[in-house]
Amino acid sequence: MALTLYSLLQAAILVLNAVSVLHEERFLRHVGWGNDQGIGGFGEEPGIKAQLTNLIRSIRTVMRVPLIAVNSITIILLLLFG
Repeated sequence: MALTLYSLLQAAILVLNAVSVLHEERFLRHVGWGNDQGIGGFGEEPGIKAQLTNLIRSIRTVMRVPLIAVNSITIILLLLFG
């Protein structure tokens, strides 16, 4: 498999799909990245763990509907062009 722009796009879609299906109670809390983790005081910079959990939560919220369309287009392109 050659490294093409399409294969990089497929890899990015797969990573977004993997992040969007992470379930907070089933997986993230067992790893130690639940809701109650990383709560800091006022004016403190959040740590890297809190920033990653916020990124995961944001991806799940924002990318849920667009990923359906992107996955559908990717599947159709794979069916048409192999």
